[in-house]
Amino acid sequence: MLENFRLKVFRAVAEQRNFRRAAEQLYLSQPAVTQQIKALEESVGAPLFDRTGREITLTPAGEILLRQAKQSGLILDKALEEIAALRGELIGPLRVAASTTIAQYVLPSILGQFVRLHPAVHAELESANTEAVVTAVLDGSAALGLIEGPAHRRELQMEPWLRDELVLVVPQNHEWAASTISSDQLRGVRLLMRERGSGTRETIERALEKAEIDPKSILCAMELNSTEAILACIEAGLGIGFVSRSAIRRQLALNTLAMVAVDGLDIHRTFTLLTLPGPEPQGSTAALLNHLREYRQQDEAAKSTRQRARKGASRS
Repeated sequence: MLENFRLKVFRAVAEQRNFRRAAEQLYLSQPAVTQQIKALEESVGAPLFDRTGREITLTPAGEILLRQAKQSGLILDKALEEIAALRGELIGPLRVAASTTIAQYVLPSILGQFVRLHPAVHAELESANTEAVVTAVLDGSAALGLIEGPAHRRELQMEPWLRDELVLVVPQNHEWAASTISSDQLRGVRLLMRERGSGTRETIERALEKAEIDPKSILCAMELNSTEAILACIEAGLGIGFVSRSAIRRQLALNTLAMVAVDGLDIHRTFTLLTLPGPEPQGSTAALLNHLREYRQQDEAAKSTRQRARKGASRS
């Protein structure tokens, strides 16, 4: 809203790499866009686009201006957000970066509830690996991040958020479905695993070693790069696998997959909330942080209630 109009036009052309598409995005005529870019180039004293090829590209001057224009846009958005907060309002964009499992299975309902409470906030969710989430928080492109474990970066403030359980999942018609097996029975099974280097795979292998099961004694039937791919392969009968309990709600409801308890094997990890160090954030970022913390409290209370109920049932 506060951004210089010529910079707004420049950013649209730079993002679209096309004057016509930028004009359509801005609801302007193409000659009007061309005129604004020409006036901006005269102001900075250098060409901003190379128009010699089939697709326009940024010149070195254009690259510099785009980088600084993006930063100024973030600063202006932040200023408007904090001014609105003085009036008790929450407005503007709010970008969150999260690891895949969190982004796909945990955050959508939580963010949906938050946006219903604050409809003037435009929330964006980026799903990425841990390294990319850390980078997004550090460079300011994401207001906060959520990852499946520690970030190992001193530049960030880390806060434990939710405790996640990884469970063994089999097809509904499998002989182990909804039963308890010994850890020894895992030796020699066809296990579907995440790719090497995956944090989920590392967590599973550490848990197996702690239970005195050599991961090499388990046959890795297939390596897959997503939880969704693992679930689809389990449903197809290609093997069994460990996935986050949060990821199988739909399959359990549809009765296509079942969980299996493994004696002596407890696989948990902590979802971690990332923010930049310093004063507590303001505006919509602060409101979302409070929303996430309240959700954590509710989740912990619900788990505690379930544990007490199970203990009471076992005594009876």
